[in-house]
Amino acid sequence: MKQILFGSVGSRPPLLRQGASFLLIGILLVLIDWMVFVLLTALGLYTPVANIVARVVGALVGFLANGLWTFSIRVSRHHLFRYVVLWLVMTALSTGLIGELTSHLSLHAAWLGKPLVETVLAAISFAVSRHWVYRSP
Repeated sequence: MKQILFGSVGSRPPLLRQGASFLLIGILLVLIDWMVFVLLTALGLYTPVANIVARVVGALVGFLANGLWTFSIRVSRHHLFRYVVLWLVMTALSTGLIGELTSHLSLHAAWLGKPLVETVLAAISFAVSRHWVYRSP
């Protein structure tokens, strides 16, 4: 258990360091995602389209940043394929939840709820990224 949390010489980065790095990068990505979403919807773009565009912007930064700093690997096409699969699932969930907030409450509720939705999805994404996306083939 100690090696999983704190690591050992020659092992992959420890869970605590990975978690802290993923959290810091994730905070930046949620802010970027949210700002793009609010800007696009304020300009009148359809909520689901704005959400997908905002998530694409975050994904472009997130794939490389988490591969290089969080999981300390040289990313490959194999990792990119897995990342895209995870991203598609998370984006479908995010877009569905944001769409529900918009249709049942309001656009302002979606603006306020999006950071919470993305934070919950980020926790799931960390576990999947650590155990599947950034694992060696």
